[in-house]
Amino acid sequence: MAGLRPTRQRIALAELLFSGDHRHVSAEALHGEAGAGGIEVSLATVYNTLHQFRRAGLLREVTVDAARSYFDTDTSDHHHFFVEDEQRVIDIPADSIVIQGLPDAPNGMEVTHVDVVVRVKKV
Repeated sequence: MAGLRPTRQRIALAELLFSGDHRHVSAEALHGEAGAGGIEVSLATVYNTLHQFRRAGLLREVTVDAARSYFDTDTSDHHHFFVEDEQRVIDIPADSIVIQGLPDAPNGMEVTHVDVVVRVKKV
């Protein structure tokens, strides 16, 4: 499993995350799904597992503000809307946004990715 030891909890969380369509999930929502499915796992373990999956390249983290992140099962290059009044993330195709005028990366570094989160709310 992407270089990670396949523990019972990792396998159970991976099945919840990757058994359907691509989606965006918070740690709290995944913890709730696990509990509802009879999977005993602490919220701290869910957070740790999500971050391990992200580091292994299985998930992308979408940070919508300093206190809130969602994890995206679609690791392809794309951007996101954050629907503020629904606390929901929606994909934006990569070719829908043109990024121009990025500064050169510092010496010895390269730009690896640009994440755009467009915040929206219903009117």
